[in-house]
Amino acid sequence: MDVKQIRYSLDLARPGSTWCIRELKGNRRFLSRVLGMGLTPGTRVGVLSNFKLGPLILFLRNSQVAIGRKEAEKIIVEQMEQL
Repeated sequence: MDVKQIRYSLDLARPGSTWCIRELKGNRRFLSRVLGMGLTPGTRVGVLSNFKLGPLILFLRNSQVAIGRKEAEKIIVEQMEQL
């Protein structure tokens, strides 16, 4: 049985969930910034904090990273598993 993964923008992610980055939408400046932080397609990202106001705190590649809400809207992810 094939399970279809649903894609969301990262700003909708709940704390404690794990996601896989599938797509980045934005201009060159945005792409340069997020790629430099290690937010690349195929990367697993854990959401540590998302209060729906202010930045999201993420865990990836053994580091904590904060990104703005507008940036998180441009990162398309699929949910993988619970932390």
